[in-house]
Amino acid sequence: MFKEQVVWITGGSSGIGEALAHQFASQGSKIVLSARREEELNRVRDDCVARGLDPEHVLVLPLDVTSYESMPAAVQRIVQTFGRLDMLINNAGISQRSLCVDTDFSVYQQIFEVDVLGQIALTQQVLPIMIKQGAGHIAITSSVAGKIGVPYRTGYCAAKHAVMGFFDALRGEVAHQGIKVTTITPGYIQTNISVSALKGDGSTFDRVDKNIAGGMDVNRCAETIMRGFRKGTPEIAVGEGFEMKGLWLKRFFPGLVFKKVARMV
Repeated sequence: MFKEQVVWITGGSSGIGEALAHQFASQGSKIVLSARREEELNRVRDDCVARGLDPEHVLVLPLDVTSYESMPAAVQRIVQTFGRLDMLINNAGISQRSLCVDTDFSVYQQIFEVDVLGQIALTQQVLPIMIKQGAGHIAITSSVAGKIGVPYRTGYCAAKHAVMGFFDALRGEVAHQGIKVTTITPGYIQTNISVSALKGDGSTFDRVDKNIAGGMDVNRCAETIMRGFRKGTPEIAVGEGFEMKGLWLKRFFPGLVFKKVARMV
């Protein structure tokens, strides 16, 4: 299904993005890897090649999603290299670990720049290409935090709620043009997301949360996401812990969820 498809993965240097790159490599896709850390992108590229991917079928394209002015050239390079773009996986993001009262406003600005505006800006750049092709697929890595607000992550939860709303609305706008939109809502996954999360002063948290450490294996997470892509699932919930039950509880028993969340402080 994904053989020869051109797939662009942002946040492709680690975590879910890296695990998805491995999955697409095993399917024989043509992969574009983007993130800020070029040396890590090169490592992921080498891993994909080791899994049998043709070296000519993986493009390392360093990108900061807050550098909006660099996006047109990045998109142009992909089209020049591969001739088309079949799928964009908006996976870049940063999290937060601080109470609202202790958080500099600049931290909220940074989170929204990366987690919301960067995803929207890049999506706007690729949409005309997919519309012209008459086909395409755009995915966004949101979070259970895009459904349930939890303490110490006010900015992150707000950002993930925002992208859920944006891409749900976009799905309705482009469905008739042959473009699919998928939202991904991971729970606790074993990645370094908490290590790079921002504290109230803008410094990094620099440690792994207990819940993250005990979360779902990132490769199993990627396998679940791929199954959702194959089935055409509009919203892919992926995780193994209590937080996944929280999605159901929030819908039918919101008061119970609010009480449980309040005990997390």
